[in-house]
Amino acid sequence: MYAERVLSGMRPSGRLHLGHYHGVLKNWVKLQEEFPCLFFVADWHALTTHYDTPEVIENSVWDMLVDWLAAGVDPAQSTLFIQSQVPEHAELHLLLSMMTPLGWLERVPTWKEQQERIEGRDLSTYGFLGYPLLQSADILIYRADKVPVGEDQVPHIEITREIARRFNHLYGREPGFEDKAKDAVRKLGAKRARMYHDLRTRFQQEGDDEALEQAKALLDETQNLSLGDRERLYGYLEGSGKMILVEPEALLTPAARMPGLDGQKMSKSYGNTVNLREDAESVTRKVRTMQTDPARMRRTDPGEPERCPVWQLHAIYSGEDTLAWVQRGCRSAGIGCLECKQPVLEAILKEQEVLHERAQPYLDDPSLLRSIIADGCERARRLAQETMRDVREAMGLDYG
Repeated sequence: MYAERVLSGMRPSGRLHLGHYHGVLKNWVKLQEEFPCLFFVADWHALTTHYDTPEVIENSVWDMLVDWLAAGVDPAQSTLFIQSQVPEHAELHLLLSMMTPLGWLERVPTWKEQQERIEGRDLSTYGFLGYPLLQSADILIYRADKVPVGEDQVPHIEITREIARRFNHLYGREPGFEDKAKDAVRKLGAKRARMYHDLRTRFQQEGDDEALEQAKALLDETQNLSLGDRERLYGYLEGSGKMILVEPEALLTPAARMPGLDGQKMSKSYGNTVNLREDAESVTRKVRTMQTDPARMRRTDPGEPERCPVWQLHAIYSGEDTLAWVQRGCRSAGIGCLECKQPVLEAILKEQEVLHERAQPYLDDPSLLRSIIADGCERARRLAQETMRDVREAMGLDYG
C-alpha cells in the first residue's frame, strides 16, 4: 500500500487574488499539517489555452509562487515545484495516451463547456482535448491518493481513476506473477501466511469486505516486505495483478465563494478582484468605491444588507457583533455606507499585512525562491522517476 499523499496544482495565468486565497490556498495550508503534500505550478496546462501568449505564463510563475509562500504554504512541510521541470509528467502522459479511449476525453464535461465559454481562442487542439489526461498523469506519477477539488472537478478525478484501473488491468500482470506472489506469501512467516490465505479465501469466495481490510492491515503491519512484494500481495489478495498506478480519491473542499467588489464571484474576467499582495492605498480605494444597495441613494435612506455586495464581504470577514451592527444600522439608516465598509476594509488590510510580511524576504532576495523550487523539483522528480521505472517495466520498455 502506498503512503497517503496529497497533490494539487494551479495554472499561472496572472496575479492571484483573495478568491484564490480563501478558496484554495488556506485549504493547502491546512492540508500540509495533515499529509505529505505536493503543490505544483501547472505551466504546461496554462499552454492549453494560452499557447499563443506564453509571456503571460512566464511572467506569472514566480509571482504566483511568492503568493503561495505569502499565504503560508511552507516549503519545509510541502514540496513546491514547476510541472515542466519534471519531464516525466510528459512521458507518462504520452504512454497513457496510447491506451486511453478518445471517447473518455470527449465526455469530460469541462471540455465542451470551456470551448463554448472561452472566446477569441481556437481550442480545437490536441493539447486542449488531452489536458484531462495530462492532469491524470500529474496525479498518477506521484501515486497521490488524495486530490483536493471542488465539485466541478470531480469528473477529472473519476477519469483518472478509470485510467489507473485500465493501466493496472492491461499491464499489471507481470510475467510469473502468481509464482512471485506465492513466494512473497512465504516471506510473511508461517502464522501470517496462514492468516493471509484464510482472509484472501474469505474475500474472493464470499465477498467478505471485512476480510479484505483485515488482510490489508496484516500487510501494513509486516515490516520485512519489499515494495514489489507488498504490491504483489495486494494484487494477489484482490485477484488482480500488481498495482502499479494508484487510484486517487477526490478530497472535496468546502465551496468557498469569495464575493468580488461587485457581488459576483471574484474573478479577473469580471474585473472585481483584490489581489493577494495589493498595496494598501489601492485596496482602500477599491473598497470605499464599491457599489452598495441601490435603494440607498441618500445617507438617510434605509437599506437591505442582502442586496448589498459589501454585506457578502462582511459574511467572510466580520464577527457576529459586527454583522448584527450592520443589519441594524443599514435597515434603520443609522450608519452610512462608508461606515459600513470600514470594518471590511480594516479586516482586508490586516490580512494583507501578514501576506506582505511573509512575501518580503523573497522579493528582497529572489534566489531564496529559486532555491526552494530547485529543491522541490528535485524531490518531485525522484518520486516521478520511481513510478516511471515501474511503468516502463510493466509496458516492456525497460531495456536495462
